[in-house]
Amino acid sequence: MTTIEAVAPRQYVRGPRRGPITRLLEDERKLALCLMLPTIVLLGLFIAYPFVKGIELSVTNTSVGVPGKFVGIENFKKIWTDDIFHIAVWNTCLYTFVTTVFKLVLGLWLALLLNRHFKGKAFMRAFILLPFIIPTVLSTFAWKWMFDPTFSVLNWMLFHLGIIHSRINWLGDPGLAMISVIIVNVWRGVPFYAISLLAGLQTISPELHEAAAIDGARAWARFRHVTWPLLLPVTLVIVLFSVIQTFADFQLVYVLTGGGPANATQLFATYAYQLGIGTGLLSQGAAISLAIFPILLLVVIVQLVYIRRAETL
Repeated sequence: MTTIEAVAPRQYVRGPRRGPITRLLEDERKLALCLMLPTIVLLGLFIAYPFVKGIELSVTNTSVGVPGKFVGIENFKKIWTDDIFHIAVWNTCLYTFVTTVFKLVLGLWLALLLNRHFKGKAFMRAFILLPFIIPTVLSTFAWKWMFDPTFSVLNWMLFHLGIIHSRINWLGDPGLAMISVIIVNVWRGVPFYAISLLAGLQTISPELHEAAAIDGARAWARFRHVTWPLLLPVTLVIVLFSVIQTFADFQLVYVLTGGGPANATQLFATYAYQLGIGTGLLSQGAAISLAIFPILLLVVIVQLVYIRRAETL
């Protein structure tokens, strides 16, 4: 007699259901794309689209209210023979070079001072950021009042110190106007250099300075052979960002002088604004704005190559 054994059916244990969010979190590529999507949209709307639109305007004869036709490089030919554009090129290069040198020197000096131990160090580090935190237009209006020939606090101080005997028209004199603009830009930019370089100084081990001091190295020798080589990569990155920002500076110069007097402080950005918005020649204004691009691209490439070399040393 055969015994028939009843075989129980195999039971499958199901795990918990995975929803779309769980599957998304497990897929690193899709998760990375989702996290980058807001940034991609912002870059596309506020950087890529204006850049492409600027290129489109620069190769047409578009003006306010008048759709343009394709003209090729005619706008670039016009600005190339424009004397004011040549002045703007020279002023922009001079303005960027002088302000960058002063901001670097003063910012490094302040960073070295703030890196020391003294009472109220935290307060001073926060206070030094004040010029950089205040809105540009607001602080520039204050400086415009300080440079006013009639109510200038600078003229009042210089007069009572016996240095001057008549009013100085700081923003009305072609020679003094550029100096005044440079002073304001340096005042506003030094805090950025100081705090950024201070962050770089904080990464340098004090033991290196102690070892150099034991070997008999003085303060200048320690800075030259220990601090500066280690701080150089950070400094180059800071200078790169500063040059790009200063080259395209608009608010400060426009509020102070508007590019005057007699185009003495005319820069790329102010002249592009005057042609594109002031006179309605959108295509020529776009062409002037794009003329900055090759110069900045060259500066960026040179500095990035130098930064890479500095980091590999």
